[in-house]
Amino acid sequence: MTASMQSSVGNPADEKLGMNLTLRIWRQKDPSVKGKMVTYKVTDISPDMSFLEMLDVLNEQLIMQGDDPVAFDHDCREGICGMCGLMINGQAHGPQQTTTCQLHMRSFKDGDSIDIEPWRASPFPVIKDLAVDRRAFDRIIQAGGYISVPTGTAPEAHATPVPKADADAAFDAATCIGCGACVAACPNASSMLFTAAKVTHLGLLPQGQPERDDRVVNMVAQQDREGFGGCTNIGECSAACPKGISMETISRLNHDLLGALRAGARPKS
Repeated sequence: MTASMQSSVGNPADEKLGMNLTLRIWRQKDPSVKGKMVTYKVTDISPDMSFLEMLDVLNEQLIMQGDDPVAFDHDCREGICGMCGLMINGQAHGPQQTTTCQLHMRSFKDGDSIDIEPWRASPFPVIKDLAVDRRAFDRIIQAGGYISVPTGTAPEAHATPVPKADADAAFDAATCIGCGACVAACPNASSMLFTAAKVTHLGLLPQGQPERDDRVVNMVAQQDREGFGGCTNIGECSAACPKGISMETISRLNHDLLGALRAGARPKS
């Protein structure tokens, strides 16, 4: 092999090893115990790993040492289910506008210190470590996130025309995966972007019209009962949303809410 060929191939021993990182992670045994930040070291982390894969490496290390692994939520790991939400260095889902499972370690540098915490909102109580209870979102949807569906033969698909602008806006709102980043990022812990997305994507379509007034007043009333804060139009919710849902959905919700209240709609007790 010539010298030029050796130079082009390179020496595998000269290849850069993975990153060494310091992790400060919130550890909390259960809701009744006070939590604290605990420091861990991980080494030889590939930049191509996802953030959750990096946590898997840490947990394998902890298990081998006989320690309790870090609990965190995850499911699909494809940016679809919304389970994987974490506060990473004070940012919901980390430095990229994506889900935590789609955040890759190339977003960090060798030697970095990374703070990892659960969502911080009283309606999202900590279950253990980084896992939180987000059933408050389920209860908001149950309050009105549905449509009436008559029994019998399904109508012909083209029987009810939908303007393209409305269809596009409804689809954009429907991309909400309920991860809770909007709540975690908002200084008020408001869930308005989530609730607005669920109200908007049904309220823009013909199928959602029969319950339109009841839907908005009941879902807003339920989010208030859950203890979420009020919206003050700061905009952190949309900036942190991995699906980029616009704050315009909140304007649509407020429009529908005022109209429903004027029409006499009142939330269920």
